[in-house]
Amino acid sequence: MVEMKVEGLTLDPLTNMPIIILKDSTGSKALPIWVGYFEANAIALEIEKISTPRPMTHDLLKNLIQNMKAKVNHILVNELKDNTFYAIISLVCGDLTLSIDSRPSDAIALALRTKAPIYVEEKVIEAAKSLDLPDPGKVKTDDDKQWKDWLDKIKPEDFGRL
Repeated sequence: MVEMKVEGLTLDPLTNMPIIILKDSTGSKALPIWVGYFEANAIALEIEKISTPRPMTHDLLKNLIQNMKAKVNHILVNELKDNTFYAIISLVCGDLTLSIDSRPSDAIALALRTKAPIYVEEKVIEAAKSLDLPDPGKVKTDDDKQWKDWLDKIKPEDFGRL
């Protein structure tokens, strides 16, 4: 497992879909995860520390977990299958540790709110290098290597925040 942090959010230039950028502490490993607009908004609100007048869904989950005297131990992006990322929320309640299936975007939004660490399986980072990227027909070159190079060389300063 590799511990990663949210470096920011950006938009896919081909599809205009939001992408969460995760990076390890050395900056040598990056993982882009395509998400929906609502999920990206929930993450952006927490990154920017913007409070809403009423609790959003991830705030509700955080409050529920805290009131149950439980704790989010960590989240783990553990699989990439058919271009879909999978995650697990590790929840500790007393002597019991639960692994709860989750979309990575929801797990990350909850991890940010609960200050829980974000981990990614090494196999997921490797598998993401060969993702079938969205709308490859719109790419101006026939060379798919450019996308693999882009994933390998991605840097936080390459992106703006939403």
